Amino acid sequence: MDTPTPLFSLLCFFLFSLFLGEEQHVVEGSRVWTFGFRPKMLFVFGDSYADTGNNRKALASSWKLPYGITFPGKPAGRFSDGRVLTDFIAGYLAIKTPVPYRYRKELGGRLKYGLNFAYGGTGVFDTPAPEPNMTTQIDFLQQLLNDSVYSKRALKTSVALVSLAGNDYSNYIATNGSTAGFPVFIGRVVNQMKVNLKRIHNLGVRKIAASALQPLGCLPRSTAQFSFEQCNESENALVGLHNQLLAQAVNDLNKETNSSSFFVLDIYNAFWNVFNQKQAHQGDSHNPILSFLHNSIKHEIYWVFCSESNICESI
Repeated sequence: MDTPTPLFSLLCFFLFSLFLGEEQHVVEGSRVWTFGFRPKMLFVFGDSYADTGNNRKALASSWKLPYGITFPGKPAGRFSDGRVLTDFIAGYLAIKTPVPYRYRKELGGRLKYGLNFAYGGTGVFDTPAPEPNMTTQIDFLQQLLNDSVYSKRALKTSVALVSLAGNDYSNYIATNGSTAGFPVFIGRVVNQMKVNLKRIHNLGVRKIAASALQPLGCLPRSTAQFSFEQCNESENALVGLHNQLLAQAVNDLNKETNSSSFFVLDIYNAFWNVFNQKQAHQGDSHNPILSFLHNSIKHEIYWVFCSESNICESI
């Protein structure tokens, strides 16, 4: 297994630290633990940004080339040419990447590191993907607790990653949802996300990270109409509303539980930092976003674009 680059080590630290505020940091060796304890397990819920192999081989393109060509060297169920968010977070926590829920019996010896319940293409509500939505994914963890595979006591040293990359919104558009109704639907999505986060906490997970939305208006499917030269600002404005409501929901949950158990991974600003760094070094390139896709760090963040469109199969 090759080592993640310093760029993404810094990115993961940035993501985890941005919303932790004044929480005490615990130093252990050379690593700074941002949680006040050393996590031993990672539980993952969500979609293709976090899925490491749950989608069925017969249905998912993640089991076909070009996925997996830089890690692990062949298609392995990740919607990426390499690692996905789950892998980077696990690496930051210094634990092994949790195995996909689908392989919990075959790889039972790895359950001590947690489990990945994320399925590519899913959302907090049902989407066209014939896979379990986030509520059902949480049901899976509940059942494992009922079956004594895990205990609430064991979960006190665990962290949860909850990834939401926008499939609910893609489905809203695909089913002819109105532009005027979009803000109301965003409120519904975030409210359900809040219910999900609280439920995971009630199951015993000690720290829960919810990913903010990335700038969807800068993905290839949205920039194509502008010849890949600029982002769709209307879409990014809706993303901004989602992220604002999510931050408020997380703040509310921390107040309701009198804790700092919930926080946001600021994927949005992490993306913009990478975009800005690239644009600052590319001179007078006439096509900045397309150039960005082909730059020297493409193999590190290319997974983000692969999981949101079919462009990775044509690049």
